[in-house]
Amino acid sequence: MGVTCDHDHADSRPGHAEVERALVAVETRCAAEGERMTAPRRRVLELLLAAGEPVKAYDLIARYGLDGQAAKPPTVYRALEFLERRGVVHRIASISAYVACTAAATDAPVHAAAFLICDCCGATEEVAVAGGDAFAEAASSAGYAIERTTIEGHGRCPACRVAA
Repeated sequence: MGVTCDHDHADSRPGHAEVERALVAVETRCAAEGERMTAPRRRVLELLLAAGEPVKAYDLIARYGLDGQAAKPPTVYRALEFLERRGVVHRIASISAYVACTAAATDAPVHAAAFLICDCCGATEEVAVAGGDAFAEAASSAGYAIERTTIEGHGRCPACRVAA
């Protein structure tokens, strides 16, 4: 994603220690659930956590190798599929990108993800959404088993609103 507008924005990328803490927490959670956090899964999650913003799959493919070598697309897509299924990353359909879940390092159950997306700079923020449980209950009453819910709201972030 990245900044496309002409005014300053705060850097939202986490530090190395924060990324490592989140990786260890997710690995621990996966192990407790009987899942393996393979090297490709870990690398893809590390890239998403370090970015601090949504990243397109082909950008993950290009950044994957520590030596500058791109990954094979199936490697990254399989890792993304696993991480999304586990609720560790979310796919933001309107911008065709993936982002690390802000609750991924916790024991929080899979939840309804809601994103505020700035149409000026691309900044994306995951927020708690009221009614996610009510939606899941309504789906259950109708006989549906919801696996993922993602809500996307487009507009302008505070920095872009002030600059406009």
